[in-house]
Amino acid sequence: MSDAPICTHLDTVEVTDVPTRAAVPGCEECLKIGGRWLHLRVCRTCGKVGCCDSSPNKHASAHAGAEGHPILSSIEPGEDWSWCVVDEVGFVLD
Repeated sequence: MSDAPICTHLDTVEVTDVPTRAAVPGCEECLKIGGRWLHLRVCRTCGKVGCCDSSPNKHASAHAGAEGHPILSSIEPGEDWSWCVVDEVGFVLD
């Protein structure tokens, strides 16, 4: 039996077709305010694209907290991981 932490919010995943970074112009909120971002994440509940926590505005996590949408996925090239902001655990969705 594994003691690895698990995400208890998999039932919130509604967005299964994750965009690639090449298909997304950038963080939706940064584009509105003229901000900058380092990496992009997509909300797996509603599909909103936001910037990562290494970016100045941390829009993806802010969206997750404000909207109660717990799972974010990377849309960076070569990355296929997701993160649950509530359970603070990373994983790969099949």
